[in-house]
Amino acid sequence: MEPAEMNTIPNGKGHRAGEETTVTAIKSQSEDAFEGKTSFGMSVFNLGNAIMGSGILGLAYAMANTGIVLFVILLTVIAGLSAYSIHLLLKSSGIVGIRAYEQLGFRAFGTPGKMAAGIAITLQNIGAMSSYLYIVKYEFPLVIQAFLKVDNPSGEWYLNGNYLVVIVSCSVILPLALMKQLGYLGYTSGFSLSCMVFFLIAVIYKKFQVKCPFGDFAHNRTVLGFNTSVAADPGGVEMTPEGDPACTPRLFNLNSQTAYAVPILAFAFVCHPEVLPIYTELRNPTKTKMQHVSNISIGVMYIMYLLAALFGYLTFIDKVEAELLHTYSRIDPYDTLILCVRVAVLTAVTLTVPIVLFPVRRAIQQLFFPNKTFWWPRHIAIAVTLLTLINLLVIFAPNILGIFGVIGATSAPCLIFIFPAVFYIRIVPKEEEPLRSAPKILAACFALLGVLFMIMSLSFIIIDWTSGTSKGSSGH
Repeated sequence: MEPAEMNTIPNGKGHRAGEETTVTAIKSQSEDAFEGKTSFGMSVFNLGNAIMGSGILGLAYAMANTGIVLFVILLTVIAGLSAYSIHLLLKSSGIVGIRAYEQLGFRAFGTPGKMAAGIAITLQNIGAMSSYLYIVKYEFPLVIQAFLKVDNPSGEWYLNGNYLVVIVSCSVILPLALMKQLGYLGYTSGFSLSCMVFFLIAVIYKKFQVKCPFGDFAHNRTVLGFNTSVAADPGGVEMTPEGDPACTPRLFNLNSQTAYAVPILAFAFVCHPEVLPIYTELRNPTKTKMQHVSNISIGVMYIMYLLAALFGYLTFIDKVEAELLHTYSRIDPYDTLILCVRVAVLTAVTLTVPIVLFPVRRAIQQLFFPNKTFWWPRHIAIAVTLLTLINLLVIFAPNILGIFGVIGATSAPCLIFIFPAVFYIRIVPKEEEPLRSAPKILAACFALLGVLFMIMSLSFIIIDWTSGTSKGSSGH
């Protein structure tokens, strides 16, 4: 283990010595007692699954509104910033021997810092889990309906999204969420990522099958003889040779929607609440090894994001919709391959929920049971309570995503940019790096960038609400 990561916690400048430091040191040593059980590969799967979210479905739309070159530049910059942010977290964690985001907040700013980190993680991840279960609620019935070719549902229970989301939560998510350690989810994370690889392969394949301009299914259904009630998106534009201005992709594109693409990209690599729990359970953990896990995960997701966005955009050019799979459904809602892809995406989203739940449970334990050892009844009770709360939100609060949009626009920049930077500035001793040193100046600029992202994201949401659109949803 690297010298900076030994369990002995240096009493850096600006931090209180005494009982809390001793308790933290004991806690760190007790955490080390169950380390070393998760392999490097499983850690990559878990972190990659934490990064990968439903936001990949909107990246083709983001490219349509930025152009290929500008999209690649933005995606590359944001991937680099995300890796740098994780570096700040790992450096701060290594110096004080703490591998809990909330405890880093305590060492930096005392109880207010601990509370801020815990609340941000809880709100951000509850919002993410709710958005995933919304996808299950609204997409799963449509997939079943399409497979069964039920044109006019008559209230069948298996086509009711509320029932389906409860069934999925109880039968799949809850058993996985009851795992004692995050490392055990490496296998399901690997399967989840393989589902997204299947999605990517299908997007690439469809690029060479769909001709531009494509024929809208609703426009051609009478000619083709289909008896169906499925119609095109009323907000879409029917693609006909006469109505399509061009099928030429753009390298640069600036329009009224370009600014909305920035938050979509900015939050494409959100995984920071999961970094330290995965680090804690990594076999033979060192800061360098965990940074390699992060870099590989971000690199793989970067390639998948880029390919999905590029081939999705090249397939539909300017007619790509904010949710890529909806665009394919406009061609043929009964396309077997696309239906399988939608099932794969639903599977991937479902298997991501337990990964996102772990940091929330850990945050709750740090806030309310900081000095308690592991206890199965409490472990189970927190998971059941969280899933019950999220299911109630998804079932009874159909417009709650707008509220979570505000939460995401505030908590996500804090977790990605602001907290790692300010914790780093406060925790790293002045003797090692003075306030005017290049690393701390860079960290301060990074925090300022987070504030700008927060202001920009909130501005887009306010514009959406006042204009009655929803283009600014970043999603993850």
